[in-house]
Amino acid sequence: MGAIEKIFANLPALETDRLLLRHMTRKDVHDMFEYTSDPEISLYTTWHAHQSINDTMRFIEHNLSLQEKQQVHEWAIVEKKSRKMIGTCGYVWWKPQHHIAEIAYAIARPLWGKGFMSEAVQAVLKFGFEQMELNRIEARCMLGNVGSERVMQKAGMTFEGILREQMYAKEQFHDLKLYAILKRDWLSPSTLYEDKEGLT
Repeated sequence: MGAIEKIFANLPALETDRLLLRHMTRKDVHDMFEYTSDPEISLYTTWHAHQSINDTMRFIEHNLSLQEKQQVHEWAIVEKKSRKMIGTCGYVWWKPQHHIAEIAYAIARPLWGKGFMSEAVQAVLKFGFEQMELNRIEARCMLGNVGSERVMQKAGMTFEGILREQMYAKEQFHDLKLYAILKRDWLSPSTLYEDKEGLT
């Protein structure tokens, strides 16, 4: 069994003060459709806003297929207080031989600016460095995605440059900002982004 299968065959739930990160299930379809149908959420993603519950179910089935194949897949984010599935966060690819992976995330718009996404990302980074033996974790965002960029900054990630026309989505090429954090950065509290106006 390879490194990827070893971790993702039995991916554990992660818990923070306010959140539970767990496997996605078909029961999440209505909660997920509620936020994936919001055009503001999909503005800077590779996917279009979901037009029907069937669009969301196809997304979930794809994630379940990755789970079944023991491949890299994301966690569903559940707010403990409401018990509602509010977003996703996790790894989208992993190269074990190079100890490197990339994270991605999305969260319901009513919860923007309340620190939920930063809380989830910190849990995912911790899992990556401690359980996946990563040395480098990357994240990318489109140029206008200020909210996503702030999450990366608060996680202690360093801006490394702009990848010109690195992604083709929604019938056009997109420049992407690249951020990354090394394990030694993560171990140093001084790298964490200080935000006096609140968490994203």
